[in-house]
Amino acid sequence: MEEVFEKVDEMEEDMKDSLMKMIRISAIGPENDGEGEKERAEFILELIDDFGFDSVERYDAEDDRVPSGIRPNIVATKEGETDKNLVIVSHMDIVPEGDLEEWDTDPFDPVFEDGKIYGRGAEDNGQALISSIYAVKALTELGVKPEYNMKIVMVSDEETGSQYGVGHLLEEGVIKKDDMVVVPDHSEDEGKKIEIVEKAGLWVKIIVQGKQGHAAFPDQNINANRVIARYQNLVDEELHHEFQQEDELFSPPQSTFEPTKRLANVPNVNSIPGKEVQYFDCRVLPSIDLERVKATFQNATKQIEEETDAEIDIEFSKESEAPERTPEDSDVVQNLKKAIEEVTGVEAGLAGIGGGTVAKGFRRRDIPTAVWCSNKGLAHQPNEYAVLDYMVKDCKVFARFALGE
Repeated sequence: MEEVFEKVDEMEEDMKDSLMKMIRISAIGPENDGEGEKERAEFILELIDDFGFDSVERYDAEDDRVPSGIRPNIVATKEGETDKNLVIVSHMDIVPEGDLEEWDTDPFDPVFEDGKIYGRGAEDNGQALISSIYAVKALTELGVKPEYNMKIVMVSDEETGSQYGVGHLLEEGVIKKDDMVVVPDHSEDEGKKIEIVEKAGLWVKIIVQGKQGHAAFPDQNINANRVIARYQNLVDEELHHEFQQEDELFSPPQSTFEPTKRLANVPNVNSIPGKEVQYFDCRVLPSIDLERVKATFQNATKQIEEETDAEIDIEFSKESEAPERTPEDSDVVQNLKKAIEEVTGVEAGLAGIGGGTVAKGFRRRDIPTAVWCSNKGLAHQPNEYAVLDYMVKDCKVFARFALGE
């Protein structure tokens, strides 16, 4: 084991260089006006050509919105001593860079400084992708055969729904119920906790239709701005009163109901707006039925309509029930905990999260899945970076896991 760890340490510079080269290749999906992941997939295939994988397969999903017509998915396998599979799933796609004024460096011209690699997608999810493939390279160079088959899976479309990525692979039957799946795409306490459950998700769109008119004559109009403010206050109070349950596995431990996006109304100051559109993002504990949450929004709608004469429509634009949590005593959780402790000396705890990862798709199919890596939680932020030491450490954990007992 010490030889494996030493080999990973020797590859630190190569890992850094590989991540920096990959960051230079944009992999933004068509929903965000990108051309997809094909070019990045081709870079990865060339990179891993001599890493010692016994097979490399492509599972391309058709998508006519991108120039290539396909969204690539790569499954690279290193055969082990047993027929048990360790599946490590990272994603190739990234989100757009956002406001360039917020960046200190070019997001697609990576910079290495103070042990950090700056660039869009460095942490989300480049660090995990590089650490997982180099775990195989380390074992190959030492001539060590892992106990478990290592399936390094690199998918498209994680950032925009996973239909063309994990969803496609599940339909193809690539990942099965007795596989041990690790998704290195979220970190709790910089890698000191393993995520085993996620909250349910609900996006709500509230459309208030009042009556637009001159601001000097409010009695002749229905101010949609004032109506949406009353609605927002009412539903916020009702939600937090009705759903006070807590689960200490999560942080925060309760459900969250946040008013977020608000569409523009009138362009001028002296007009009363006749229409307002407000969104809520709800992250709901698995113990709570989403139908009850939806009913709270609908009841608030009836009350405010009666009080104001405005018309209010509710749309539940995105709904995701929470699947069953991964059992604490599952092979994937126990083996991952052991590997983390041997590499870092830390006994990893368990956690739940409010955000969504592709683990949810696996858990819906009763595939035990653990979400774990070491990072700073900088996904989608300007000046995103990956910590080189974390990438090396995670590589060691993946290699240790694969070697089994």
